[in-house]
Amino acid sequence: MKPVGVEKKRVDMRNRRIAFIGVVFTLLYAIVGIRAFHLQVIQREMLSERASGEYSKALKQTGKRGTIYDAKLRELALSTNVVSVGVNPKRINGDKKPALAKIIADRLGMDRHAIENLLLSKDKFTWIDRSVLPAQASALQTQLRAEKITQIEFVPSYCRIYPNRTLAAQLIGFTNIDEKGTTGLEFQYNECLQGEMMYWSVIKDAKGNIINQDRICEVSHEGNSLELNIDTVIQSISENALKRAVEENNAKSGIAVVMEPKTGAVRAIAHFPTFNPNAFNSSPSENWRNRAIADQFEPGSTLKIFLAAAALESKLFTPDSVVSCENGRYRIGRNVIRDTKPHDDLTLLEIIAVSSNIGTAKVAQQIGPAALYHVLAGFGFGERTGIDFPGEASGMLRDYRAWKPIDHATIAFGQGVTVTAIQLATAVAAIANDGILMKPRIVRAIRDGNGNIVRSFEPEVLRRVISSRTVELLKTMMLAATEKGGTGTLAVPAGYSVCGKTGTAQKLNEAGNYQHCEYNAVFAGFAPARAPQLAVLVVIDEPHRHHYGGLVAAPVFREIVHESFNYLNIPPEPPVDRLDVSGKAFRRGA
Repeated sequence: MKPVGVEKKRVDMRNRRIAFIGVVFTLLYAIVGIRAFHLQVIQREMLSERASGEYSKALKQTGKRGTIYDAKLRELALSTNVVSVGVNPKRINGDKKPALAKIIADRLGMDRHAIENLLLSKDKFTWIDRSVLPAQASALQTQLRAEKITQIEFVPSYCRIYPNRTLAAQLIGFTNIDEKGTTGLEFQYNECLQGEMMYWSVIKDAKGNIINQDRICEVSHEGNSLELNIDTVIQSISENALKRAVEENNAKSGIAVVMEPKTGAVRAIAHFPTFNPNAFNSSPSENWRNRAIADQFEPGSTLKIFLAAAALESKLFTPDSVVSCENGRYRIGRNVIRDTKPHDDLTLLEIIAVSSNIGTAKVAQQIGPAALYHVLAGFGFGERTGIDFPGEASGMLRDYRAWKPIDHATIAFGQGVTVTAIQLATAVAAIANDGILMKPRIVRAIRDGNGNIVRSFEPEVLRRVISSRTVELLKTMMLAATEKGGTGTLAVPAGYSVCGKTGTAQKLNEAGNYQHCEYNAVFAGFAPARAPQLAVLVVIDEPHRHHYGGLVAAPVFREIVHESFNYLNIPPEPPVDRLDVSGKAFRRGA
């Protein structure tokens, strides 16, 4: 028999152990209770949101992008319904991936091995195809459901399409895969064209399988649309004529700009080579640039018409003022200016008609640098036109106070000054518009998804540059440049008269001089002479068959004007009254 004291000690120890365990369990229950209260009451809202995020996901997609129309409401760019197909590769069992890749490849017409590589990716999410046709997506979705595969996500979206392929590509630009404007008008008016945001809810089970996909909200209207001044027919005429000239003369590239003088409306901006914005990555990025607006070049002899304008405005010259052209060679300091053909005495009209560099330089010397500079600046040279397009260059026209005597002379015939094609075309259009400079504009109006006008752009007058009297005299001189004996005879279409000027602009070589250099062949003008309807500029870069503006660029002008007038139903002119060098009127074409 155990002693009473020992038994009591054992009982006490047992009781203490029981009490200790009870305290421990009580503390544990208390901790669990406190934690449960904290989770279910204090953190309830936060944890609910987190849990919802595990099985519910909101997707967003930009709404339908607005359409771009030409002046006749023909579609140039539009968006069509497609479906974006994506997947989380980690949620698909490895043994199912080859079979799944085959199903997707067969339904979407894709490479099976490429899809297998996507499914083997360690990314949390990846797109399989962002532009699947709705019918294809529906067929794929049906087959996947039959196979009880629910990990593939289908998101309704849009794809940008350019139905005319290469037509006006540099002008319209293109969008990226998310339908955000990257170049051209698509970039300039991106916020305007872009639709409102749309949202979807995707419900998943514990394994990440998609069990439901519902649209939460979709706005009822798409992005705004653009209505351009561009006419696709005139654009096509210009591009075709330009393409032929570049290829026939083995040239590097070409630009043509067509404007409406009275309004500043741009009817066409053509480039060659061009590209297809539906597959822009298949063309060199240098072809994407709108060179008519972004690139600068020396205008050559086309600038002589603005020297003539300055001379007439100075009142020191009339069209019949005589200047000695030094028989083809004229020295200014250490520099010698030459003409293509030697001439003795020429009138101002004849200087422009035969494009004499010496005559132009001597006229510039007599009127002074300030008079020439202010007229050139008035026509907009040296500053941006403000056209509604990104990346416009300003050209270069240095202040006349920095000119040396040789600079003064060469600027008068287009060397030492740079312009953009849109700048030169706008300046020529000002002469056609009675000396009034208009702001060039590509977009005519912005419309909402219901076709209502949100904003319209009326013709904008910038300033009067030269007087009406100077314009009439200048037209006479520009007419002479396209008549027999002038340099621009190949620019004249049958039945119409043309006011214009050729340019054969030397390009600086790598050494920074004009020896053994390439050329830009240029023609700038407008027609008909009596009531000008279109002003057209043509620039052919580095032609090799011929390099003179009168032989290379003038025929392009003629084709654009002739075909455009046929399209616009502009009838041939009756005989044109114009002034001769003595100021007397006589009838041309009678």
